[in-house]
Amino acid sequence: MPPSPHSPTTSPRGKSPPISPATPPPRSGSSACTATAAGAWPTTRRATSSTTRSCPADSSSPRTRHGPPPWPASAPTALWASGSGETTGCPSLTASAVAVTGSRNPTEQAIAHTHAFAAAVAEAGHTVTATLAYGVDAAAHRAAAQAGRATLAVLPRGLDRAHPHDQVQLMSSIRSHGGAVVSLYRPGTEASGATLKAGAALFAALARAVILIEAPDHSVPAMHTAQVASDLNRPLLAPPATEDVRANGSARLLAEQRAVLCPDPARALALL
Repeated sequence: MPPSPHSPTTSPRGKSPPISPATPPPRSGSSACTATAAGAWPTTRRATSSTTRSCPADSSSPRTRHGPPPWPASAPTALWASGSGETTGCPSLTASAVAVTGSRNPTEQAIAHTHAFAAAVAEAGHTVTATLAYGVDAAAHRAAAQAGRATLAVLPRGLDRAHPHDQVQLMSSIRSHGGAVVSLYRPGTEASGATLKAGAALFAALARAVILIEAPDHSVPAMHTAQVASDLNRPLLAPPATEDVRANGSARLLAEQRAVLCPDPARALALL
């Protein structure tokens, strides 16, 4: 059963979140993964909460499936995950994660592309992975939910609150419909420019491919995700770009042949 309608697709203007200091490793007994050695991908530790568990370091983790993430050897030491039931173990979601991301203020064509690509990805058995951002990312979660599939959300802050804050209903729906939410940061950590970039790197590292629906050049999270995907040799796919300024970033990546043109979802699925 798909989630109920959520917040609008476009982002309201608001103040930038405060910058927070680096987050220390989780304490013993907390609901996160811990590393067995410096630089190792997190190992499993079951949490005391029934709705928050850790992501195990097995064949489905980013490090073993796709190579090391783009962080220093000493990080990350932990991933935080929250969901409902056994799905929060993460392997069932991350094993075939496909990122669908783009503009926070998309064109109508971009929203149509988002629904088509996200639904096709979900129906093909892949996990649609996106942030909770307005626009393309939120639409991707809804499209997958309408197809009856669970999704994975990546947050640039602690999992005690949504980001953006008023996307709490979307975050709740993802968790209650078999999906999960993951983060590099312990609860209480606020979003900042640094966490947004680190979250974008995690986003790309978790996915086997990134579908960039539409993005302007100044869209830091979406374009940084695309850059990290390229650095990690993940397939970077994109539908045809419009001439709208909101698509100039994805249009540039297509023109430079850094993104593969996918006229329709079938082409994208063939490349996954």
